[in-house]
Amino acid sequence: MSDERRVALVTGGSRGIGRAVVGALLEEGWRVFFCSRSEESVGRTLGELEDHGDRVAGRAADVRDREQVEALVAWVLQEAGRLDCRQRRPGTLGPVDSPPSTPGTEVIETNLNGAFYAMRAAATPMMERGSVDRQHRVAGQQEPFEGGAAYNASKFGLLGLSDAAMLDLRPHGVRVTAVLPGSVDTDFRPQGRKPQTDWMLHSEDVARAVTDLLRYPDRALPSRLELRPTRPPRA
Repeated sequence: MSDERRVALVTGGSRGIGRAVVGALLEEGWRVFFCSRSEESVGRTLGELEDHGDRVAGRAADVRDREQVEALVAWVLQEAGRLDCRQRRPGTLGPVDSPPSTPGTEVIETNLNGAFYAMRAAATPMMERGSVDRQHRVAGQQEPFEGGAAYNASKFGLLGLSDAAMLDLRPHGVRVTAVLPGSVDTDFRPQGRKPQTDWMLHSEDVARAVTDLLRYPDRALPSRLELRPTRPPRA
């Protein structure tokens, strides 16, 4: 893949790991488009990144809405004329006994349906370039936790989606990688849990893993990457 004018789309790019990925890609010279659910968070993030000028752009979009996701990809193609990399990092939690529609259903719609919509919308323009697609924070290989039934169900599904997409898209030159970080020190954790965080991964650690993956030669496809804290507390 040529390094000239590489274009990335990051969903959930205004906070946590997604925000770190946006910053890392900009430092690597990419042109980055991102979305967040609210205009306020998009504006705040653009203000933080104003030194990067027109190499970064953002807009509000709800990944639960297929039409909004398709419009998001169309916007990137209209503005940049290409799409080389799609990074995904929206997420939300929800217990199994949540009231209908909130937040349990929202969790599935955001974490799993949103990923499917974005992958389908981006597949054709990415196949045209032989590009890359990364899925972040897949919980399919970790123990379920209390209060996170919908989250864990969505992430188990997302891991299956990522693996299947890897098989479907690699003949077209699109490399799909599931990035599976362990505990990351963000505000994204089950409500009421306030663990010690000095041992956790930082969002920048995950972003570094993503940019390192993007340097792999086109012939190499890392289909899964697990990233764990070096010294977690002993049970």
